[in-house]
Amino acid sequence: MKNIKLGIIGTNFVSDWLCESVIETDGITLEAVYSRTAEKGKAFAEKHGIERVYTDMEEFLSSTLDAVYIASPNFCHFEQAKKTLEHGLHLLLEKPATLCKGDFEELVELAEKNGVILLEAMRPVHDPALTVIKNAMGELGIIRRATLEYCQYSSRYDAFRRGEILNAFNSAYGNASVMDLGCYALAVCISLFGKPSAITSKSQKLSNGFEGMGRATLGYDGLDVDVIWAKIYESATPSVISGEDGSIIIGKVSTLEYADLIKKGEKKSLVADRQGLNMVYEVESFVNAINGTLSVKPYHEITLTMLEIIDEIRRQNGIVFE
Repeated sequence: MKNIKLGIIGTNFVSDWLCESVIETDGITLEAVYSRTAEKGKAFAEKHGIERVYTDMEEFLSSTLDAVYIASPNFCHFEQAKKTLEHGLHLLLEKPATLCKGDFEELVELAEKNGVILLEAMRPVHDPALTVIKNAMGELGIIRRATLEYCQYSSRYDAFRRGEILNAFNSAYGNASVMDLGCYALAVCISLFGKPSAITSKSQKLSNGFEGMGRATLGYDGLDVDVIWAKIYESATPSVISGEDGSIIIGKVSTLEYADLIKKGEKKSLVADRQGLNMVYEVESFVNAINGTLSVKPYHEITLTMLEIIDEIRRQNGIVFE
């Protein structure tokens, strides 16, 4: 197996997590980082033992890399992804991959044209814990209701409440609560239940027009799934899938911290309380796809369906990026 030389675009905390996961994964190594400023790039490189730092995108993409991971602000994803794929490099693209379905469709076509792998870095869909949960759904009988939620108080919201609008609450960066957190719950929903036949949604906006929280009801044959997200409060309740014969309780849909099956008052642990990151699974999927042992098409379908749903949620709620 060829060692994959990976370059990083973006030096935020998510990139820190990704680097930690790469170090734990065979067949891939950290080779370079691109940053708009040399100071940030050097600090990031020193933290993770990366030798090369670039502040010129063209030089970065033209270096001896095999693949790139992009974790820049949402509104930068599409153009940076296009350049990466045009250089014939494999791409792991942080969620949400693009701001709309049409942009991701264009990237898929470009990746296929250039014979490279494109994969959205959506943690839970690569986590084997999700397969365990899906398999256990057969014990629930007829599933009557499900609620999947990701509501997390943003560390930047304190500043907003003081009157300071940071990037995390600035729609010009392609941000919204549904983009940052709702996408996780939507991706899990699609992975478990498929594409819905109906979507109704309601969002609540902050004083600057930023979507701070929202929910969508996704309709399936005989089943409604409520998907709930927020950046302005912390939820104390887990996600739940309820059937006539039992329920599955899921902790934090982004990392699938735990999952319990409850039947007739008895609890069985499906996924034990886990510490650490589950990003390693998306890195493993990326490596396997590059080596030809994993098809990315099912993951593309999840991403495309998720973005189609988000497009509709944005339409229904007037969520714009400007």
